[in-house]
Amino acid sequence: MKMCFLLYVIPNNANMIVHMRTHSGEKPSKCDQCTKCFSRTSHLKIHMRTHSGEKPYKCDQCTKCFSLKGPLKRHMMTHSGEKPYRCDQCTKRFSRTSNLKIHMRTHSGEKPYRCDQCTKGFSLKGPLKRHMMTHYGEKPYKCDLCTKRFSRTSNLKIHMRTHSGEKPYRCDQCTKCFILKDRLKRHMRTHSSEKPYKCDQCKKCFSLKDHLKRHMRTHSSEKPYKCDQCKKCFSLKCHLKRHMMTHSGRTSYLKIHVRTHSGEKPYKCDQCTKCFSLKGPLKIHMRSHSGEKPYKCDQCTMHFSLKGTLKIHMRTHSGEKPCLLVHCNGSYSDPSNLSVHMLKHTGNGFFFLSGLNTFQLFDSLCFALFSF
Repeated sequence: MKMCFLLYVIPNNANMIVHMRTHSGEKPSKCDQCTKCFSRTSHLKIHMRTHSGEKPYKCDQCTKCFSLKGPLKRHMMTHSGEKPYRCDQCTKRFSRTSNLKIHMRTHSGEKPYRCDQCTKGFSLKGPLKRHMMTHYGEKPYKCDLCTKRFSRTSNLKIHMRTHSGEKPYRCDQCTKCFILKDRLKRHMRTHSSEKPYKCDQCKKCFSLKDHLKRHMRTHSSEKPYKCDQCKKCFSLKCHLKRHMMTHSGRTSYLKIHVRTHSGEKPYKCDQCTKCFSLKGPLKIHMRSHSGEKPYKCDQCTMHFSLKGTLKIHMRTHSGEKPCLLVHCNGSYSDPSNLSVHMLKHTGNGFFFLSGLNTFQLFDSLCFALFSF
């Protein structure tokens, strides 16, 4: 029996020799396929499976195989549903201690992986590795159909769909298909009207996290997007992008604006004679021919071609009547119903008042004020 200088008891001389390599760094067992070396022959044997593709540990519930016993054991939990590791901060449970450890960073805010080029920190090693490529500009994966390059194979794979037209993620409520799973997930909220992201300042709800983030700037007055030409700042990236056109000399927005004066409507419906000044309204109009109604009420079976129409319809379920007659007795769930009140008068007695959060119509004949 031998004893290591760190007071570890080693049963025999052979084991003592192997153990001492952990201190000396000696790695005599070399792989003949690559340059890797190992302190133990058993470790080399396991490593050789990465070259041979051997996976001796097979799951008896499905067809998956593994090169190591540990991953098989963890995989078996996906069949049993066993999640023995519970977070003491919330109700989430995990099948692995490593996953629990990573999850705990969402509570502690710990970001142990730090970029040595800037001040950014990350809770996971993978995102740091991808972030580092933004500094080095490393993009080893090139598209063979165009000049674009990517830092990750997964990004290249997604990009290739723009060439092939492949849209593997399909909505089961309508006929729309998407390149990305995340886009399908966001689209599904147009059917369910789900708005899981809530503002803690004014209680407004949003279907997308990005929309909530942008909205929060209305409370903080944060303007993170700065023009490098004139130092103007903007709360939204799209506003900065439009502003940059004033420096680049692009006239596309001016051209669109001029159509309001000239009456030009270059976008024509190929089903009827209607024309439009913008592409968006034409796209919406085409639904009147195709019968497409992508917006579904989650309270009944009705479908709608416009999101706004669905919103108005939802008031028939909630009983909400936001169109208030301030000086008359009555309220309406649909702004169009105000026309019933207007028919009581024959003169031109209406004035439109614009506000930050409401749209108001003032009837000068009966002094009624409509807000919606």
